[in-house]
Amino acid sequence: QLNRESFFTIRFQHLLKPFKMTIPKHFKMNNGRLMPSYGLGTWLSEPGDVGKAVEIALKNGYSLIDGAAIYKNEDEIGGFLEKVLKEGTGKREDIFYTSKLWNSFHRPEDVEPQVDQTLKDLKLDY
Repeated sequence: QLNRESFFTIRFQHLLKPFKMTIPKHFKMNNGRLMPSYGLGTWLSEPGDVGKAVEIALKNGYSLIDGAAIYKNEDEIGGFLEKVLKEGTGKREDIFYTSKLWNSFHRPEDVEPQVDQTLKDLKLDY
């Protein structure tokens, strides 16, 4: 007896086979620099833990940190970025920090103040 579940399993079996996906380690930017294709995400990180996680990641070879002002943790991350840079553990030019602009701040007059606030929170100048 062929029921609905077994029909779909047989019909779409080719879609269920494992596949191999190659992810590049870096992406080449327009200026020739290589940006890592993966990094440490900070969404839903616990306050008090996220900064330390960033510090540990940077000290262990990560150079891409992903965050956003809406995560409400960029100030804490900034303290640890400042610490790592002052210690000389990492160099600013080797750290890629990606942030996001919340949808309500996409009007041209809102962009620069939001970027400035993110940079201030992260204690970065670019």
